[in-house]
Amino acid sequence: MAISFEQAIQLKHGDVIHHNELKNSNGTCQKFKVNGKVKLWKTKPNAFQIPIKRGLKEYYYLTNFNCDQVHLASECPAYP
Repeated sequence: MAISFEQAIQLKHGDVIHHNELKNSNGTCQKFKVNGKVKLWKTKPNAFQIPIKRGLKEYYYLTNFNCDQVHLASECPAYP
């Protein structure tokens, strides 16, 4: 499972995504929350950058290079 370019650019502030490989101690996927708006470039049509956060102090960017490592919360196999 991976998030596609079309799904990624539709994300908005507050949406939750799950990591494919990083797990919590109880076996569920680690959650990341979208923390800003999607950034797109005219000169690089397939590139995007989305700020995400995990917990209180961990901040990252979801980009076209690492989008294969996450999936939408609704597509999670361990989703309750």
